[in-house]
Amino acid sequence: MSKAIYIVTTEPNSGKSIVSLGLMQLLLGKTAKVGYFRPIIDDVSQGKIDNHIDTVLSYFNVDMQPEDAYAYTRSQVIQLKNKDKDDEILGQIIHKYKAIEDRFDFVLVEGTDFSGEGAIIEWDINVLIAKNLGIPAIILASGKGKTLEELVGNLYMAYDSFTEEGVEVLLIIANMVQQENLDLVVAGLKEKLPDKVLVGAIPLNPILGCPTAKEIAQELEANVLFGEDYLNNQVAGFSVGAMQLRNYLTHLKKDSLVITPGDRADIILGALQANISSNYPNLSGIILTGGLLPEQSIIKLIEGLSDIIPIISVAEGTFSVTNRIGTIRPRIYAENKEKITTSIQEFEKHIPTNELAQRLITFKAKGITPRMFQYNLLQKARFMKKHIVLPEGLDERILTATKKLMDTNAVTITLLGNPEQIKSKIAALDIDLNLNDINIIDPTKSLHFMEYATTLFELRKHKNVNLSMAKDLMEDVSYFGTMMVYKGHADGMVSGAAHTTQHTIRPALQFIKTRPDVSIVSSIFFMCLPNRVTVFGDCAINPNPTAEQLSEIAISSAATSAAFGIEPKIAMLSYSSGASGVGEDVDRVRKATEIIKKKRPDLKVEGPIQYDAAVDVKVGLSKLPDSEVAGQASVFIFPDLNTGNNTYKAVQRETGALAIGPMLQGLNKPVNDLSRGCTVDDIFNTVIITAIQAQGL
Repeated sequence: MSKAIYIVTTEPNSGKSIVSLGLMQLLLGKTAKVGYFRPIIDDVSQGKIDNHIDTVLSYFNVDMQPEDAYAYTRSQVIQLKNKDKDDEILGQIIHKYKAIEDRFDFVLVEGTDFSGEGAIIEWDINVLIAKNLGIPAIILASGKGKTLEELVGNLYMAYDSFTEEGVEVLLIIANMVQQENLDLVVAGLKEKLPDKVLVGAIPLNPILGCPTAKEIAQELEANVLFGEDYLNNQVAGFSVGAMQLRNYLTHLKKDSLVITPGDRADIILGALQANISSNYPNLSGIILTGGLLPEQSIIKLIEGLSDIIPIISVAEGTFSVTNRIGTIRPRIYAENKEKITTSIQEFEKHIPTNELAQRLITFKAKGITPRMFQYNLLQKARFMKKHIVLPEGLDERILTATKKLMDTNAVTITLLGNPEQIKSKIAALDIDLNLNDINIIDPTKSLHFMEYATTLFELRKHKNVNLSMAKDLMEDVSYFGTMMVYKGHADGMVSGAAHTTQHTIRPALQFIKTRPDVSIVSSIFFMCLPNRVTVFGDCAINPNPTAEQLSEIAISSAATSAAFGIEPKIAMLSYSSGASGVGEDVDRVRKATEIIKKKRPDLKVEGPIQYDAAVDVKVGLSKLPDSEVAGQASVFIFPDLNTGNNTYKAVQRETGALAIGPMLQGLNKPVNDLSRGCTVDDIFNTVIITAIQAQGL
């Protein structure tokens, strides 16, 4: 049973980080705990952390210390090899790897980079490490500057050298391939390699192929004068500002870097003005050469500007700096979220991840981590793509979340509102959202408007609603969006970013209504704690539920929990555990527990039980030693809204847990409410769970 995978490249600058990041994302969606290990790293300055290690550990919140994630630096290995201490090298690598293997369900091992002194021996070292660790490999090579025959031959030789040493190769990847050659490369690899070996080709991506202003500043050991918040700007090119401003402006290119002596105030100010002008392209930054700084009056002027692109100063002359910038290789580092996200997306798009996962994960992991949970949510949503309507089409957060949702290809989105206003808002916010990918509907101009109004009139005429009133109501985006769901023109609705909970769910209660087996609409939050995901209910809808209602909330929450891959173990919370407490409130919880056991004897439920007894094994054993739930509860049912709402917010704020929800339970079709303080991530997650709800209805 394999518990690890080894990523190896045949050459330097092959883009190995794309594979590492993509694999980590994939693995964390399939197994609870994934460790990261680099047997040999490049030399780093004292007190510094290897960039690869820092990026992976911080982005994926891996519970490891940086020093535990590697065995040797490159110079240490060379020194030991010069003393013929190969066995010592291998022994220490195995020792460090086993320590990680013992703590994690799976280990991602990343090979060396073929850079600097000792690169010539690295291939043999990588083969030796993979062989002695007894783990399969993924081999990567760059297609840059190679013919098809050279690329395929290079990768086949690498495959052959690993298999000759008994190392199983699961996947071969050609990276940095021209888009038009992807199919050709994949076909060439499949023809050369055995059928059991998976193959993939990843295209060149300008975001990943360009360095950032931060990388350039670090390489040049520059002093950042302004714009530190924008150091992650991508640098697509550079030019020297030596001519007069009126001539230089015509040479500016999108995302380019301006290089100019520090005393050229005209070029500096002209570049800053061009960056904010709609008539010129956006720039990535400005480098001031020669150790010269602008005069104090110019600095004062710049200090008064807002959103300044990075301006950095170097001591070297313009010619030297320009030559050095041309040799800087782009890297992926922890703070550059755009590059990390792009890497993961490219990996998921171009690599056969499902087949790879089947070969990698040969065991069932215990528990479910937040990242695994979120990964699984996205995969479930993609499996059966649903159509979600968002009534608050002019809200900036809604538009930003829509862009993020479109990038996942997990849902279809309809925005409600004036199309021209929405398009204008998208342009003003500079959101790269393809308007062909979404639907925008103005309720009052919809072809379905009269149909919807007539339907509402028929459904509500017994409540003295006439057709004129129904038409007025249908102009409201909440009513229109809910009617879309009712009529099957959308699969679910998410609203509340700019409306109250009552405004959002009132239409659903009026005509979508509850399922036949449910008498009460309730809500749950998925609480993504540091090491597990639990369900909290009801924290948003019912102020003072009766015992019967509490039992129904618990049964609905258990069904939701199971549907989302969390084994339901229900804790009916109160201020006492077992039979120790008396009083109206605890009796209500006790009665609710009895009702659940009678209605659903198959469910694991305990109540009344205190929160500590529900989550802490030792406390649970001491208070309820025979319980199947105590100390291991996954579904927490609060006795009232006051307790539930305050508890979920306290847990969220004090632990940094992600709270996904509220998700409404019991409606015939899914409608979910956002808080008016919601974030883009809240909207994203709520839309995804709404889409998954729609799959089961």
